[in-house]
Amino acid sequence: MTVQLMTLDPGHFHAALVQKEMVDGVAPEVHVYAPLGPDLLAHLGRIAGFNNRAAHPTRWQLEVHATPDFQERLLREKPGNVVVLSGRNRGKIDSIVAAVHAGLNVLADKPWVIVPADLAKLEAALNEAEQRGLVAYDIMTERYEITSMLQREFVTDAATFGDAERGSEAEPGVFMESVHFLLKLVAGVPNRRPPWFFDVHQQGEGLTDVGTHLVDLVPWVLFPEQAIDHRNDVRVLAGQRWPTSMTRENFQQVTGEADFPSYLTGELRNGALDYFCNNEVRYTLRGIHVQLRALWDFEAAVGAGDTHLAVFRGSRSRVEVRQGKEQHYRPELYVVPSHDGVRAAVTRKVESLQKQYPGVALHDLGSEFHIEIPQTYRVGHEAHFGEVMRQFLQYLRAPRTVPAWEKANMLAKYFVTTESVAKARRS
Repeated sequence: MTVQLMTLDPGHFHAALVQKEMVDGVAPEVHVYAPLGPDLLAHLGRIAGFNNRAAHPTRWQLEVHATPDFQERLLREKPGNVVVLSGRNRGKIDSIVAAVHAGLNVLADKPWVIVPADLAKLEAALNEAEQRGLVAYDIMTERYEITSMLQREFVTDAATFGDAERGSEAEPGVFMESVHFLLKLVAGVPNRRPPWFFDVHQQGEGLTDVGTHLVDLVPWVLFPEQAIDHRNDVRVLAGQRWPTSMTRENFQQVTGEADFPSYLTGELRNGALDYFCNNEVRYTLRGIHVQLRALWDFEAAVGAGDTHLAVFRGSRSRVEVRQGKEQHYRPELYVVPSHDGVRAAVTRKVESLQKQYPGVALHDLGSEFHIEIPQTYRVGHEAHFGEVMRQFLQYLRAPRTVPAWEKANMLAKYFVTTESVAKARRS
């Protein structure tokens, strides 16, 4: 089966990262449907950069359809069989529903929905795709991060981890926090963000956007390949939100625009933008207390970068991913024992991992163990998009092999993200 991509209104750089490398089975001709404007031009520039780079250049050939009725034309002409979506999040689910209804497969960046009212549309789209033998798949890149994959290996090893601690609101069984920065480099160049990125009603808040990855990882680590019923297994307890303040100069630096657009006027305080991009949620998953934070600062300190912290508490140990100054802002995996038998269990587990992850080693730090990961597995965030694409292609060749838990857990994931932000807004 040859996959012919159609990129719809690529407003986010992730739309280009799907094409950062050539993938077997994907045709080099790609049709792009979008309105003529800065989002389209930025996307074309990124693809041109991949084609013209010195090392391993790509060979994409783009057929651009720049027209105001871009979605209607794509659905009418259908020059391909897969719609790629990564852009404005408000209304994204309507495009997904329309694509599936037109008999097209969908590969869409997170988030698919940003308000609770759209969960019904999400469920309908997934049901129709399943009934028609189509694949509608979201781009969960963090499942391909080596520290996340190894964290799952140790959490699911009973001799190392024991039973998952249920915890409490004050001391949850799972705590995760990610910190991102508004001004950053992507593919080696400053990433210009479109002005609408800063409208939480178009982009979503921190948890409904980047926080989607955190919510996705919790059951993926704790309950691999198990379906989560969001109506019975999940209870959202509380949500919080707070802004990152951006001056007009900050906004100009990130967007290239001279001033704030009119639709952000209501969010200005003393001439600065209150960008509500920070969220915290507390919820239970099958009785286990979970606390997540998705945070955005303006710019990282020199030498610093995005950070990620993921702590899973078990009856025998804690298994943690840390990515801070001590780790030189590179994610690292640790096992912190609370039981005498953990040392032998961790040693056995590392030995058993050699078949799948040769070279992974154990470093005894005294009070904890550092799982040393060879550089060959540290491919970086942008490379994970190619890995997602390869998994998507496997499902395309045999749609019935898409696991049932994927649909259930997508609904559960977006229930948590949208309901927690809705609670935060109400409070």
